[in-house]
Amino acid sequence: MGSKKRSINSVEEVVEGQTDLAADNTVSMPSDKKSKMFIKTDAQMGDGVAAPSSVPSSIKPMERKKKRKQLDKERRRSVLENEESQPKQMNLESKRNDAWEPVASSSTIGLPEFHISVFKDLASANSSVRESAVETLVTELQEVQKAYDRLENKDLVEGVLKLEAQKNDGLDNCASSLRYAVRRLIRGVSSSRECARQGFALGLTALVATIPSIKVDSLLKLIVDLLEVTSSMKGQEVRDCLLGRLFAYGALARSDRLIKEWFSDKDTLHIKEFMSAIISLAAKKRYLQEPAVSIILEFVGKLPDEALIDHILEAPGIPEWFQEAISVGNPDALLLALKIREKSSIDSTSFGELLPNPFSSSKLFSADYLSSIDNCLKESTFCQPRVHCLWPVLVNVLLPDTVLQAEDVASISNSFKKYKKGRKSSSSEEEIVKNVQCFCEVVIEGSLLLSSHDRKHLALDVLLLLLPRLPSSFVPIVLSYKLVQCLMDILSTKDSWLYKVVQHFLKELLDWVSNDDVRRIAVIVAFQKHSNGKFDCVTKTKTVKGLVADFKTETGCMLFVQNLINLFLDEGHASEEPSDQSQTTDENSEIGSIEDKDSIGIMGNADFLKSWVIESLPSVLKHLKLDPEAKFRVQKEILKFLAVQGLFSASLGNEVTSFELQEKFRWPKAATSIALCRMCIEQLQSLLANAQKVEEPRSLANGLEPNDLGCYFMHFFSTLRNIPSVSLFRTVSDEDEQAVKKLQEMDSKLYKDERNCGLSSNANKLHALRYLLILLVLQVLLRPGEFCDAASELIICCKKAFSAPDDLDSSGEDELDNDAAPELMDVLVDTLLSLLPQSSAPMRSAIEQVFKYFCGDVTDDGLLRMLRIIKKDLKPARHQEASSENDDDDLLGIEEDEDIDEAETAETAESDEQSEDSEAVVGSEGADKELPEDSDDSDGGMDDDAMFRMDTYLAQIFKEKKNQAGGETAQSQLVVFKLRVLSLLEIYLHENRGKPQVLTVYSKLAQAFVNPHTMDGSEQLGQRIWSILQKKVFKEKKLPKDESMQLSTLESLLEKNLKLASKPFKRKKSASTLSKKKLSGSLNRHKMIVSLAQNSTYWILKIIEARNFSDAELQGVFDLLQAVLVGYFDSKKSQIKSGFLKEIFRRNPRIGHQLFSLLLDKCGNAKSDFRRVEALDLVIEVLKSQVPMNPSESNWDASKKILKSHLQSLSHLIERLVTRMPEKKLRKTEVHKFCDKIFQMISTLDLTEAFLRCLGPDARPSCESQLGPLFLKLKKLE
Repeated sequence: MGSKKRSINSVEEVVEGQTDLAADNTVSMPSDKKSKMFIKTDAQMGDGVAAPSSVPSSIKPMERKKKRKQLDKERRRSVLENEESQPKQMNLESKRNDAWEPVASSSTIGLPEFHISVFKDLASANSSVRESAVETLVTELQEVQKAYDRLENKDLVEGVLKLEAQKNDGLDNCASSLRYAVRRLIRGVSSSRECARQGFALGLTALVATIPSIKVDSLLKLIVDLLEVTSSMKGQEVRDCLLGRLFAYGALARSDRLIKEWFSDKDTLHIKEFMSAIISLAAKKRYLQEPAVSIILEFVGKLPDEALIDHILEAPGIPEWFQEAISVGNPDALLLALKIREKSSIDSTSFGELLPNPFSSSKLFSADYLSSIDNCLKESTFCQPRVHCLWPVLVNVLLPDTVLQAEDVASISNSFKKYKKGRKSSSSEEEIVKNVQCFCEVVIEGSLLLSSHDRKHLALDVLLLLLPRLPSSFVPIVLSYKLVQCLMDILSTKDSWLYKVVQHFLKELLDWVSNDDVRRIAVIVAFQKHSNGKFDCVTKTKTVKGLVADFKTETGCMLFVQNLINLFLDEGHASEEPSDQSQTTDENSEIGSIEDKDSIGIMGNADFLKSWVIESLPSVLKHLKLDPEAKFRVQKEILKFLAVQGLFSASLGNEVTSFELQEKFRWPKAATSIALCRMCIEQLQSLLANAQKVEEPRSLANGLEPNDLGCYFMHFFSTLRNIPSVSLFRTVSDEDEQAVKKLQEMDSKLYKDERNCGLSSNANKLHALRYLLILLVLQVLLRPGEFCDAASELIICCKKAFSAPDDLDSSGEDELDNDAAPELMDVLVDTLLSLLPQSSAPMRSAIEQVFKYFCGDVTDDGLLRMLRIIKKDLKPARHQEASSENDDDDLLGIEEDEDIDEAETAETAESDEQSEDSEAVVGSEGADKELPEDSDDSDGGMDDDAMFRMDTYLAQIFKEKKNQAGGETAQSQLVVFKLRVLSLLEIYLHENRGKPQVLTVYSKLAQAFVNPHTMDGSEQLGQRIWSILQKKVFKEKKLPKDESMQLSTLESLLEKNLKLASKPFKRKKSASTLSKKKLSGSLNRHKMIVSLAQNSTYWILKIIEARNFSDAELQGVFDLLQAVLVGYFDSKKSQIKSGFLKEIFRRNPRIGHQLFSLLLDKCGNAKSDFRRVEALDLVIEVLKSQVPMNPSESNWDASKKILKSHLQSLSHLIERLVTRMPEKKLRKTEVHKFCDKIFQMISTLDLTEAFLRCLGPDARPSCESQLGPLFLKLKKLE
């Protein structure tokens, strides 16, 4: 407030300064002196703030202000003089006096004492302190007033003691202390210090309510006089004064004095005066309106109804206030009118047009009336973020507590249908529906959502008020098109001003639906219906996805499925309202219209919502945990919808009744597009495939029909096909028709056989084949003309595998009975491979299931055909002459890539070196002898026709490559095909663990991995092969041990892998121009190939060791490893790592024992210090397996014998180490560690003397100088 204090505050501060001085500093004085001081001060204060009635009317406000300032100065000066004149001894005496000094000692005239220190406690932040102070204040003043009332000569008291009291202030019948307290309390409510307003208002309320001597009219006059706003006041001073008056009026209203006045005198004018004053105050500032109305409402709530019209509605200023409310937009006037109407149920002209007359809820929420009060509703945003009190009142009228909440339970089966088509409703329910619809359309959509951000915020807050009372069937009304579009507009841009507001709204909405499936369904349908199925896509959230995943019960799932079906069949689901930005955002909004966002395109494809319905139906089952019976019932409902909409159409009308199934089936009025039908079929395939994976064992022990979804589908499919007015969604050829018919017949036969098999292994085969047949029926309809041949071959395989010879059709007998006919499993493998490339994911799953149960019978020829696919690439063989310019271009393109680097990335490699790599892991001729002659080596001489006969799909790829520039599409198709074949091979390896065919699969996969052209530049393909080899070959505990595997074959594989592991990473001169990324890729690929060779070596040696061959038989293996060891020491080009050799010795101690002498000799005579030091670990590794550090008594002699046999070589090695000690510190440390371990072994086995003799006298000085304490310690043991 600065230096310009109001005069009334100056007066208050002076008095409070004296009070604080007496109470806090405990400065006391004799009662007579003290009384005189307060009398003098209060007389001055009374003169300064006399009531307007005691001031001549000629005195102007400015003159009055000057007089008050003069009085303030004199008062401060007198206080300072009094303080300085106090003797210091009084400060010492005051410490022994009570701090609660009375304002006035009236013992001489018989009045009790009143302690003014209570006023300080009234401003305390502690509510209990304030309440205690009020209680003390009222109690003391009651006693003072009672004593005052008993006095006969009151004039004596008036003459002796005046505390800021004036004879004409209206409090003539009050004691001076009471008059002082009333005035001080009125001034105190204008103070913004701590909780002064609350405390002083509470004191004033209690005082006025308790002491009837305080007259209401006098109080009203004092409030105006003491809290008058003058022209000199600014800002906070004005605000404090106005709020002080508001708190004072509130205190008067809560004191119930006005109520008592009315009961004692029904013609009292005080209520009208009070109403006029508070309404006049409310009109001064906007922020005073709502709290003023709150005070009036609290007061009106205590008045009888008969007093409302005369004393409230007809009070001066009230009718005019109501009349202008609509034009100025006064929500508080509307709130007051509604609350008075709610209390009294009276229709008064005083309300004007603010309320409909006569009043009814239907008129209150009519479009015309809501439009008329639009300004009032919009202006209620001034109190944000708090919601104005008007809105809860409107919501209570709109959705009263008497709304039938049971309506949701009764209408579950009819949920979310149009009301006129739904169940019969009572007139009151229909009225509520109409009111809610009108409220949402006019207020929410037509007013608030079209306005500013603040009003959009208000709209969402109002909807949150509606939620707790909102029946689920009202959700489609509330979550309207415009609201959903508004939510999407805001959520699509994270920097939107309302982004967090909408997030909060969604959170509250999701909490509201969390435990109610009916609500959840209503919200999902509303969001997707008005967003054309793209709510999550546009908002970049997972709102709808999360809601769909939350269904836990069968009832909820079935209801959701039914509603999605209704949404699919509802022709009016697509909103015709344009997604114009003007509907949901104001002109200042930073968010563009949805149509402007090409990436979103919310109103693009009209079928998008239907496609979402189709995709969502099977996904309901994804997170569902139900018992098998309940889940089967849900699956059947979904299956029926997908089958009806995807496979069939009605010839007459759009409804068909099946008397056999006792169901009615419906289609949309507009024909379903082929794209949607295909989507239905694909989802139907997915549903059947998933059901196959999780089905219970097919047991009929309980005598009940098993939950076989495939069987149910085939029966359903056949039944609908037999209805004359139902036809397939597309016309099929005779071949396709015949294929479908045969597939149905075969499925029926296999189903009977499966039921008769019980739980045997054949039951699994039959079940897997049945589901493949079922999915093939759908595939034939999905892609007509492409699967007829595969279907015929599969049927023949089924007949051959499970039918008696008499049951075979004549069409296939000749081919099957012919001696030259292929094996059954070869035909089955070819059929599965032909189905694999262009089939859907569910079809591939069914193919894998069939292969899983039949792969144990796959022939070697069939296996090689699968492996041949993995090795194929689109590059012509190098020796073949190009038949066209295109072939030349392809060849040259590859050759140019080969010039870059020998170990290039997956798509390039130098041809000769590449061929070397490929041969390294193929195996020798001995390996090929085990396999059929039609091995991969013969592929090089095959012409195109022969290749085409190998596999139809490969032929298609090669033809496509010839017709395309670059062949990128064909190459990508081949990679996908290879990945699918690899999945079958992984199943094969898992089901045939320990069989010799594993070696065949390994060799072909390894060869494909090493060949960069086979990888087709696909990192994914290489990683897949690597993963299969690691998991299903190298880490498999069960090893191939068949006697048919010749040792020569294993030796050949070992030789090639050792060669590959030692191959260096070469660079050509042109490699210097390569980018770092390509060089890094080349190096990484080289490392993976080396790692593959190393792991292959460990695995092959493990197989050899498991066969328990003798040393003589393993001489070839020893020779291979000996050559590698020699190359490690002698050849600088060898890239064999010592860690690789160390691991071989650790895993195969017998190899280390055989090569130990050579190792010591090569290590001692190594030309490179690096090789010598690095090989020391190999020496220690071999010795650890033969000579333990702490040998037991049983093997002590054997260990000593072994070590003694190599003592001469060890001494020679140590002599070379100490005489040629490496200069590098790290290598020197390795030498010291090696010698220490050798000396420990020698000393443990008592070979110290023999070792020193072998060492010779010339080497000892070098040992002493280089090894120091290590060697001296050994010499002491001699």
